[in-house]
Amino acid sequence: MNTLIKPLLIILLLGLNTGCTTLDGPANPDDPFESFNRSMYSFNETLDEYAMKPIAQGYQAVTPDAVDSGITNFFSNLGDVLVLINELLQLKIEDAIATSARIVFNSTFGLFGLIDIATDFGLPKHEEDFGQTLGYWGVDSGPYLVLPFFGPSSIRDGIGLAADFTELDLVYDDMSAKDTYSLLALKYVDKRADLLKAKDIVDETAPDPYAFIRDAWVQRRLNQVYDGNPPETDEDDLFEDNLFNDDIVR
Repeated sequence: MNTLIKPLLIILLLGLNTGCTTLDGPANPDDPFESFNRSMYSFNETLDEYAMKPIAQGYQAVTPDAVDSGITNFFSNLGDVLVLINELLQLKIEDAIATSARIVFNSTFGLFGLIDIATDFGLPKHEEDFGQTLGYWGVDSGPYLVLPFFGPSSIRDGIGLAADFTELDLVYDDMSAKDTYSLLALKYVDKRADLLKAKDIVDETAPDPYAFIRDAWVQRRLNQVYDGNPPETDEDDLFEDNLFNDDIVR
């Protein structure tokens, strides 16, 4: 059991437990944990405003574009290992072969993943995680749930997130606590820096950013689980194409 397990599980369990016990008034059937979710959304926004966003802005200001791109590609290459495992669990053999080739190309010719040459060779990045794997095998997502620090999720995807880190992610398994947290800190600062413009657009244009992000996230996850072909619903016409924008809801 690696060094990520205990803190991650504590955060997930606190989120799940609190989300089930802090509802006031009649629940929204489409968002039964809305009271808790909005409180947690505000907590995450405050944390972002006073900590993550300033750090990301400073990181972006001092990091050359080429270095920033290399760091993003490096973590993307590490993430492909997790993608590969979940593709195998979903029996997507052709996709797993392509992802394996991506890892080999980018880890060797791409200088340990710093350069994404696999995409130029016709091997685009796939997005798979254990939440999607559970959905692939018919597990319902359950209610929408905003997790502390991690943001938009659901009951199913919260469990999937824990499984990805504790059981399936082999990259950090043999690292010391110091190396693990240092690497993860760099990963999420880099990720936040890449989302600065997209986040500002949501804050400036969406009348209710919480509802916008919730609806966008739900639609995006449905799209991912069904590989771009989700079943049609009566509410499909309520969502615009930009709800599938990864940069906004990731």
